[in-house]
Amino acid sequence: MRDELTYRIIGCAMKVHSTLGNGFQEVVYQRCLAIEMERAGLDFGREVEQTIYYDGIVVGTRRADFIVANRVVVELKALTSLDEVHIAQSKNYVVAYGFAIGLLINFGARSLEYRRIFNDKLPESGFSG
Repeated sequence: MRDELTYRIIGCAMKVHSTLGNGFQEVVYQRCLAIEMERAGLDFGREVEQTIYYDGIVVGTRRADFIVANRVVVELKALTSLDEVHIAQSKNYVVAYGFAIGLLINFGARSLEYRRIFNDKLPESGFSG
C-alpha cells in the first residue's frame, strides 16, 4: 500500500526539480516546494520548531523544514548526493519528533533523490513503500 500523502509531496518536489534543476541553495528549493505544496492543497508548516526529548526529558529544539498534515516530517538537502549520515540524521529526527514517517528530499543531484524514512520505534503505522 502506498501512502498518498508522501506520494503527493514527492510529486510537488519533482515539479520543483524539473522546473529549477539542481544547483541552487536549499532555501530556494524550500520556498519553491512551499509554493507547490500550497498549490496542491497540502496542509503544512515551514521551519516548524520541534521539541527533542531524551528519555522523556526535553533536551532541545530543532526546526523541521516542513511538517505536512501533522503527519510527515520533510527534510530538504541540496547536495550532489545523499550519504548514509543524511539518512541517519533524518531517521533520528523522525524518531525524536515522534512521527511515523518522514521524507528526505535532495534537490542537489541531477535527478531528484528522495527517501521515505520510517520510525521503527512506533507500532505499525500503516505506511509502506
